[in-house]
Amino acid sequence: MASTHDQSLCILLNAIGTSCKLITSAVQRAGVAKLYGLAGEVNSTGDDQKKLDVLSNDMMINALVNSGVCSVLVSEENEEPIIVPPGKAGKFCVAFDPLDGSSNIDCNVSVGTIFSVYERKPGSNGTVDDLLRSGMDCVCAGYVAYSSAVEMVFTFRGGDVHGFCLDSTIGEFVHTREKMTFPQDGGKKIYSANEGNSVHWDKPIRDAIEIFKSGEKPYTSRYVGSMVADIHRTILYGGIYLYPADNKSPKGKLRLLYEGIPMAMIIEQAGGIASTGMFEGKIRRVLDLVPDKIHAKCPIIMGGKRDVQVVYDQYAATGVDVPAL
Repeated sequence: MASTHDQSLCILLNAIGTSCKLITSAVQRAGVAKLYGLAGEVNSTGDDQKKLDVLSNDMMINALVNSGVCSVLVSEENEEPIIVPPGKAGKFCVAFDPLDGSSNIDCNVSVGTIFSVYERKPGSNGTVDDLLRSGMDCVCAGYVAYSSAVEMVFTFRGGDVHGFCLDSTIGEFVHTREKMTFPQDGGKKIYSANEGNSVHWDKPIRDAIEIFKSGEKPYTSRYVGSMVADIHRTILYGGIYLYPADNKSPKGKLRLLYEGIPMAMIIEQAGGIASTGMFEGKIRRVLDLVPDKIHAKCPIIMGGKRDVQVVYDQYAATGVDVPAL
């Protein structure tokens, strides 16, 4: 007999799965239904909201509030947390980016959904403090990539990473990837970064990129600009994804609760490294960070050990203490 905890988590994942099926339909019909373009507002982090952002956000909120197993929701699209009414509240707190990479939607490039799940603290009735915790307390994390196929990837704390593909003929996610891991030999030599920001990077990051570009077998550059697509490729093919802190964004650009932590949990449990690079005076592990607010940001250096080591070596050459991989 499954425990109540298992049943509640199953209900929660079903609610997320249902909302992602609805988002799939909206993304695929965006052109026909005239859902391209801006909604005329900005979200919690100052980005212009697309019509699909708003629609996807509403779908996820409705599904999670009515699941009966959530107490607090945090969305990239909402400045304030959403507190579920007592009659519908449950034990889980969910942070999510309903449509990551939505700036790409008008030109039909891959977008995605990212989520992290925390369990309410003992004795709590459901407050923001239940989410302002390190990634080590995260119960479950996942993402969905909307592309030529729709794929959901998720993991439970301490578990393997699994992939599910949406079969449109039956409307269900089918288990297609068991125990996803980085290639043992490091895989393909690919680096993924927005080099338009390179003028603002610190010297070790610039040096690492130059090393990737040089040598007998230089790395290939691949950057979609949708974190879900770039991370998904990095896990499957190998390589490294970088969105480091710089002098323009010293705290990084990506949000910790619904981008950094869930992706770090998946990367680590797939055998990779999820680092911040240089952040607040030292090299840190993303899952050790504790957000001080729901939309806190963090820098990201994520990938296989072979490639993250190149970045660490550049920091070590400047006298910085780097963790052993």
